[in-house]
Amino acid sequence: MAKKQTAGRDALGSFAPKFAQLNDDVLFGEVWSREDKLSLRDRSLVTVVALMAQGLTDSSFSYHLENAKKNGITKEEIAEILTHAAFYAGWPKAWAAFRMAKEIWKEEGGDDAKSRHQKSMIFPIGQPNDAYKQFFVGQSYLAPVSKEQVGIFNVTFEPGCRNHWHIHRAEKGGGQILVCVAGRGYYQEWGKAPALLTAGDVVNIPAGVKHWHGAASDCWFSHLAVEVPGEKSSTEWLEPVGEKEYSELTK
Repeated sequence: MAKKQTAGRDALGSFAPKFAQLNDDVLFGEVWSREDKLSLRDRSLVTVVALMAQGLTDSSFSYHLENAKKNGITKEEIAEILTHAAFYAGWPKAWAAFRMAKEIWKEEGGDDAKSRHQKSMIFPIGQPNDAYKQFFVGQSYLAPVSKEQVGIFNVTFEPGCRNHWHIHRAEKGGGQILVCVAGRGYYQEWGKAPALLTAGDVVNIPAGVKHWHGAASDCWFSHLAVEVPGEKSSTEWLEPVGEKEYSELTK
């Protein structure tokens, strides 16, 4: 069942009750609800172009841009729609519309992939992992979760980022546990096929095992790294996972 529109009543219910009723019950309650005649996506397209043509780049235009995005119009499509309409509605109007559309669809690009990844998990991404950057291909981030009793760190990898082959050493005990919390990545032990990792997967890494882990080439990835207590524990960093090797392993 469609959500009942109340925006008119909320904003103008006491000042202009009839206008509010027509807005909520007729425009949105009847016209926008006729999906058997025209889809919500197409209605959004028509509405955005009509408002742009009038130069109405106000809060109502922002609302309808948000609606268009919710109704399935992509960043590439809105750019093409506004470019096409510019030749009929006017170039300055298109510029104004693009400024607002760019804000609405901004999460589709660049740094916003990082924001979406952050929203997908409860642990922070943290700061650039500069102290260990020489042992990574690509950019990683580190956020301490606990430093008492047992060290627990949230490690985040940008797409394509992975650490070098390495071994956790200990005379007794030691090793590491990975608890995957968001995104998609890989873990591989020397001489074995890589394992795909997604949220909820757990990897137990005994001391003395040569391995690497990191993100898939097209996705951010985060895991908790839990330090297993051991005697005289250390990490031996080895050679990087090369580009060709990585692309073959993750096909």
